[in-house]
Amino acid sequence: MPSISGILYRKQMFVKTQYLLARTIVLMIAALILSCQAEIPSRKLNGISLVASRDSLTTQQIESLIAVNANSVALMPFGFLRDTEDPELYFNLERQWFGERTEGIEQAILLLKKKDLKIMVKPQIWIRGGEFTGDLEFNSEADWKKFERSYREFILLYARIAEKHKVELFCVGTELFNFVMSRPEFWESLIAEVRMEFKGKIVYAENWDKVDKTNIWRDLDYIGADAYFPLHDAASPNKDEIKDGWQKHKSMLKELSSEYHKPVLFTEYGYRNIDHSLREPWNSERNISSINHNLQAKALESIYEEFWVENWFAGGFLWKWHQHENSGGLENDRFTPQNKPAENTVKEYYEKFRN
Repeated sequence: MPSISGILYRKQMFVKTQYLLARTIVLMIAALILSCQAEIPSRKLNGISLVASRDSLTTQQIESLIAVNANSVALMPFGFLRDTEDPELYFNLERQWFGERTEGIEQAILLLKKKDLKIMVKPQIWIRGGEFTGDLEFNSEADWKKFERSYREFILLYARIAEKHKVELFCVGTELFNFVMSRPEFWESLIAEVRMEFKGKIVYAENWDKVDKTNIWRDLDYIGADAYFPLHDAASPNKDEIKDGWQKHKSMLKELSSEYHKPVLFTEYGYRNIDHSLREPWNSERNISSINHNLQAKALESIYEEFWVENWFAGGFLWKWHQHENSGGLENDRFTPQNKPAENTVKEYYEKFRN
């Protein structure tokens, strides 16, 4: 007959074994969950989209960015397409503004680095007449090939500059849905080439209505959205109504992050200070009146409160900010919050999430 001490010993060993087994299972589950989550930066990108200028950037102008607690800046060199009948992309030309070509981009990087600001280099294209780049289409394979050659040169030029200066983030394209979906082999090759040239993080900036319709995300480090999602039809919705308008878009973005195991980055976000600005936030037409500073501020408060607290969200770049300190103002109805009540909103919330 087993001794009492022997029985107690076996019971203790059984309990210890069960504890260790349970602990191992919990750790395995935790590891699995973590492996399925996006790699989220510990510090949110409180970004500003800095508009290219005729003039060089100055240290004083950078101070205005720091004053609103920004910790990152998007620089945007431009390439130009005359029309789809001429598939050659023109860029880095002497007649371009200083801030749109290599000399200006490098000058800005050097100054921003001195102030410990992170940088995203975000090359963009402009089609004469303002034709939407997301609908870009060519009539023949030869035209596509010609455009692809010039676009590759454009992107790799700035990827090399970004690597030269150890920039943190590089954007391989902005709102080019038809190009991305029509020419997948080109994009796979281009991203691979960029990876060879640039060792930082890579993103692509897709328009709000196509961000869940492209499969480019698996090859990148972020899911990039130009976040002009329609939120409400009213002239001046209240904050609860604005937040309600976000919920279906927010759910979609969260699901995308989970599906691709990548953080979401708002490569652009922002609102104009006018009535109805949340009905079509992308609308930049000038035949709109009724200044509404309060709506711009409420919309920004809502986006910060909805997204900057999420662990699957990496941050965003506010559209947009001009170099000169007297830009914007109370009579200005464009996107910039400069010298408007919304500037204080940006400052307040960027301070909360500057960490």
